[in-house]
Amino acid sequence: MPFIADLHMHSHYSIATSRDMTPEGLWKWAQLKGLTVIGTGDAIHPGWFRELARKLDPAGNGLFALRADMREDIIPRSCVAEVFFLPSVEISCIFTRNGKTRKAHCIVLFDDMESALRLQNRLSKVGNISSDGRPILGLDAKRLLAMVIDDCPRALFIPAHVWTPHFSVLGSASGFDSLEECFEELTPRVHAVETGLSSDPPMNWRVSPLDRLTLVSNSDAHSPQKIGREANILNTDLSFEGIARAVTTREGFDGTIEFFPEEGKYHYDGHRPCKVRMTPRQAADAEYRCPVCGKKLTLGVLNRVEALADREAGFRPKAAKPFTSLIPLREIIADTLRAGAQTKKVDKVYFDLLEKLGPELAILMDAPLTDITRTGHPDIADAIARVRAGDVTIEPGYDGEYGRVAIRR
Repeated sequence: MPFIADLHMHSHYSIATSRDMTPEGLWKWAQLKGLTVIGTGDAIHPGWFRELARKLDPAGNGLFALRADMREDIIPRSCVAEVFFLPSVEISCIFTRNGKTRKAHCIVLFDDMESALRLQNRLSKVGNISSDGRPILGLDAKRLLAMVIDDCPRALFIPAHVWTPHFSVLGSASGFDSLEECFEELTPRVHAVETGLSSDPPMNWRVSPLDRLTLVSNSDAHSPQKIGREANILNTDLSFEGIARAVTTREGFDGTIEFFPEEGKYHYDGHRPCKVRMTPRQAADAEYRCPVCGKKLTLGVLNRVEALADREAGFRPKAAKPFTSLIPLREIIADTLRAGAQTKKVDKVYFDLLEKLGPELAILMDAPLTDITRTGHPDIADAIARVRAGDVTIEPGYDGEYGRVAIRR
């Protein structure tokens, strides 16, 4: 059966994360967004693990469901749907290899809570796993993969936001030039990479060593409203086994939902304190120094992809999966109303559309424009049509600053 899954997010135990990142909050917003499967995030944090064990029940398919007595929120009738949780965690590995400090984030998706508990016990001997929902450990990423293979043989191991400058396997600031350089003989046990908000499939298609891997996309959300901003479209059994098969073999993996990569906060090169944003060519001409203060630029995702690319832009592998680039509905409404995305004005229109048409992703991708117009929002229907056509203008993000989107008219 076809469904949408967002498998990377965080809990309220993570730093700089909303207090509403609870099982109840995720359950509610998954329905509003149109997600069927969501990652729990932070599954090896002791406090979050206990909360998950208290609030979730096994669903009999390797996934979990929110207990009936925890489902207190009123969901618009048009959005009500089953939601399943998949235990997951992102782990930050900081280590030295060949005289260079490396920083890589890795996602682990577990087939059951017992596997998460085994890895929790193993990693508690490495470092403090309670200070942050996303544990930050002095652990080689290859060693982490070996631990997962040993303790959780059915789990999925996925390098996270693989191009991000500071905390990724291929990042410009602390990464490697290939997965093989990082994971060595264990590389065949890596079946997928997460592209991250600042890259999209066409950028990754330029790097031929990635062809054998499934390109997954997830929100990495720190608040419930952000889940589903990137996600995976699957057509497989609604089970851990079905999801694992789709990720490892691409059988039943029907593609991804993407940010426009320019909107991601590390797409271009730049220096945020000086508000300097540069293309890779401009950065090279400036010798990778900020023209204002002279400090080193943060080299963004586009620059790093171009550095490792062995194909021209526009190349598409034969086995490439389709993707859809979207702008979150709140941002579209805000652009149309000339209002802030978190204002009550936008909030009212957002929930009016959900009440009448269904969940957000269905509105953005599938709802007939005539139906959107009939809700009394013809300008929003026109804006959604332009987003579907890619008719948008984006001031690219850089050095931790999100890009700014404008819908052309």
